Amino acid sequence: MADDLTLQRGGETLALQKTETRFTARPQQPEVISTVVQGVAAQCLHQVPVGSRTEAVLLEFEVSDPTELTAAMDQTRDRPDVAFVSHVYALVDNPGSLVYLADDLTVQFADSVSNEARRSLTQALGLGDETVLVGLDNAFIYRVTREATENPIKIANRLIERDDILAAEPNIVVHSSPSYRPSDRYYPQQWYLNHSGGPGLAQGSHIFAEAAWDITRGDRSIVVAIADDAIDLNHPDFQGIGKIVAPRDFRNTNDFLPLPVRDTDNHGTACAGVCLAEETGEGIVGIAHGCALMPLATTGYLDDRSIDELFDWAIDRGASVISCSWGASAVYFRLSMRQQAALSRAARVGRHGKGCVVVFAAGNANRPTRGEINEQGWTKNILSGNTKWLSGFAAHPEVIAVSACTSLNQKAAYSNWGQDISVCAPSNNAPPGIWLQETGYVSTAPVINKALAGKG
Repeated sequence: MADDLTLQRGGETLALQKTETRFTARPQQPEVISTVVQGVAAQCLHQVPVGSRTEAVLLEFEVSDPTELTAAMDQTRDRPDVAFVSHVYALVDNPGSLVYLADDLTVQFADSVSNEARRSLTQALGLGDETVLVGLDNAFIYRVTREATENPIKIANRLIERDDILAAEPNIVVHSSPSYRPSDRYYPQQWYLNHSGGPGLAQGSHIFAEAAWDITRGDRSIVVAIADDAIDLNHPDFQGIGKIVAPRDFRNTNDFLPLPVRDTDNHGTACAGVCLAEETGEGIVGIAHGCALMPLATTGYLDDRSIDELFDWAIDRGASVISCSWGASAVYFRLSMRQQAALSRAARVGRHGKGCVVVFAAGNANRPTRGEINEQGWTKNILSGNTKWLSGFAAHPEVIAVSACTSLNQKAAYSNWGQDISVCAPSNNAPPGIWLQETGYVSTAPVINKALAGKG
């Protein structure tokens, strides 16, 4: 297989295939994005952020005829206002997900490699801007410069063949997928906190919040970071002295107001409310309503830089808990070295050295967090035959992975399952599904077309 059609990822080699009509280009600076869009002989589909939106953006282009792809890429690569051009890829064993190639690379060297030898090797390959990867010994992050003669995938694959290189990974970007969005506008009856029975309520299906509140209702010194699509900072349930701490918008304007901008930006507000809504006598009350909220709007895409920035922001600004109700928009997603290190950093050195509590949703496809399923009956046959599943974030050994149960004390129909689950928490009983970039939201086979028992 060609060097640029295999990808090193978390110690595993994954097979790629190039898309026939799509490619990406990274402008030299954000200020020239519109000029590049107008000057490239292909349709610009959208912008893909790499890390913070203002730092680096990939423009995804599409040609109408596959025979035009090479010429369009060459023409774009020759532009002085373009820093990097790449094919768009798909993972062979992970249908429905597109992979975008960024222009940075992570390399871990053997202990025997001297500083001089390391610099000599990386300079010869056209790698620059060396940055130490904190949390992994002898590991560094490099930018693939215009002087590089090969793309990051080929460079990584050549490096990994050397005895003095322990690992080499290009930074790839995939779309993120939110967890289930509740359909109710308010939660007037919060059965999941405490209940004494009734229709649709099994004994013990709540979390005994009242007993917990006898011990503590939370404290402003405990900061919970909610990383999601957006958080409505103007909501009445998030008001109060010291309630909001270190907000950050990584997605829209890269400023400090992670507010909703689209009608669909409601998931983060709901997650923050379930956890932290103030006790005001109105609206709902969160389980830890006395704690402070660190609201973080994510980019909506997952790459090494964006995960580094997200978790380092929370670590550096005193988060005690980092809650992530999302995962990759992919059937099989293995974390990169940098992503694994970012989560380990939070779990080990966050909270002023005591370690953060890092929580991830298990996923909503009614599939294992890791395992293999013989898939049949999917819409458009998007999955078929023996298919490997992996939720990389939920499977990280220092993450608390949370699955879902119902008001009837049963597994929620949509919830993922497996050996990585630490906690099963109350939710509704929605049908399972997954968001894939190629199809949008698609129901998990076999499709459930009937109402399911259990309260919302």
